[in-house]
Amino acid sequence: MQTLTSNSKVNPAIGGGLSSQNAKAKSLWAYAWETLLKDKVAVFSMCIVGFYIIIAVLSALGVLAGDWDKELGPSYAQPSLEWFFGLDIFGRSVGAKIIKGTEVAMTIGFTASILATLIGVTLGAIAGYFGGKVDEFIVWLYTTFSSIPWILLILGIAFVLGKGLPSVILALGLTTWVTLCRIIRGEVLRHKEREYVQAASAIGGGHKRKLIKHIIPNVSHLIIINFSLQFQTAIKAEVILSYLGLGVQDRPSWGVMIDDAKLELARDPTVWGGLVGATLAMFFIVLAFNLLGDALRDALDPKLKGKS
Repeated sequence: MQTLTSNSKVNPAIGGGLSSQNAKAKSLWAYAWETLLKDKVAVFSMCIVGFYIIIAVLSALGVLAGDWDKELGPSYAQPSLEWFFGLDIFGRSVGAKIIKGTEVAMTIGFTASILATLIGVTLGAIAGYFGGKVDEFIVWLYTTFSSIPWILLILGIAFVLGKGLPSVILALGLTTWVTLCRIIRGEVLRHKEREYVQAASAIGGGHKRKLIKHIIPNVSHLIIINFSLQFQTAIKAEVILSYLGLGVQDRPSWGVMIDDAKLELARDPTVWGGLVGATLAMFFIVLAFNLLGDALRDALDPKLKGKS
């Protein structure tokens, strides 16, 4: 007993060293957050995304662009300090329409991405975990979906469901899950044979617990990365649908504004506010999500840690 006490007094530095090493050990999320904060491009992209989210929320609450459909002046008034992007044919503020279009784009991007993520993760996890006939059916399903050009598939679903915001969300959510489903299936196939899953089976863990409690949290970084990429894909697809007349109709949309700009510019080349404003608004949010997706991949993907 005396020897043990002596040793315990002699080795505090060793214990302290181990404690300091443990203190320095960081989780994947803490490491990823620090990596993102050190990346100036990632921080700038997050600021842009945050700015768009604030604009969308304030627009939804009616704080901004609440009177976007109100006539403020003459038709096609030129851009000025009062109306930065000018007025449209009905004398409405183009700037207010851009803000309202931001609300539409962010709403569709978020809800459609959530729907696609839920479908992709659920089907991919079930296919990878259970295998057999279930896996064969799900693989056949997403192979069939991926063999159809996605824009034609979206157009077909939007045409069947009709025009409007809910139809666009459903059309995008039901067609953009394939890539994530394929990724999650492959990862679950790898993870279900790992020791921690076998240990969960040994203590009596059921299929649901092993999937939700153990496997899916270990592939959550891929879900987050894919979500950021799906977000900007949904925004671009909404603009295309609205431009073709199959998207949002009862409120301003960047696609509708770009479509209207064709006639406006043909009538008067100086009426550039709608086209430039909607294009720039779409450009910056899509660029921000692309850059943020790359930064998230570098920060969250464990395979890239050893290369840094």
